[in-house]
Amino acid sequence: MATAIADPRAPRATVRRSGPNLEKWGWIYMRVSGVLLVVLIFGHLFVNLMLGEGIHGIDFAFVAGKFATPFWQWWDVIMLWLALIHGANGMRTIVNDYVTHQTTRRVLVWALWLSAAFLIVLGTLVVFTFDPCIGIETSTTDWLIEMCAAR
Repeated sequence: MATAIADPRAPRATVRRSGPNLEKWGWIYMRVSGVLLVVLIFGHLFVNLMLGEGIHGIDFAFVAGKFATPFWQWWDVIMLWLALIHGANGMRTIVNDYVTHQTTRRVLVWALWLSAAFLIVLGTLVVFTFDPCIGIETSTTDWLIEMCAAR
C-alpha cells in the first residue's frame, strides 16, 4: 500500500480564528523593535564609549550625570522595554516551536512574560528613582557632596 505525500505548494484549508492575529503583530513587532534597538544600542555605545574619556570615564558620576537628564532616562527606559519585550517574544517563539505539551508550553510562556514584566518594572523604577545623594555621609567624593548640598 502506497501513501501519497501532499504537494508542499498545494493550498491547504486553514481555519481562520476571529479576532486579532497576534502572531502577525508579534512578527511585525520583532522587525520594528529590532531596527529601533540597533539605533538605540549603537547610540548608547557611542555616547558611553566614544565620547569623553571612553571606557575609563564610565563611573558613578557618569551614570549619575546621565540619569539626571530626562532625555537619557527615557532613552535607557525605551531601550530596556524594547529589549526585554523583544527577547521575551523571541523566547516565546522558541518555546512554541519546541515544547509539545500544551500545559508545559502555557506555564513556560507565562513564566517568560511574568519575568519580563518584573524586570521591566524593576528597571524602570531604578532609572526614574535613581538618587546619587543617598548615603553621601559615608562618601569621600567631594563632587558628590557638593552636588547634593546644592539641592
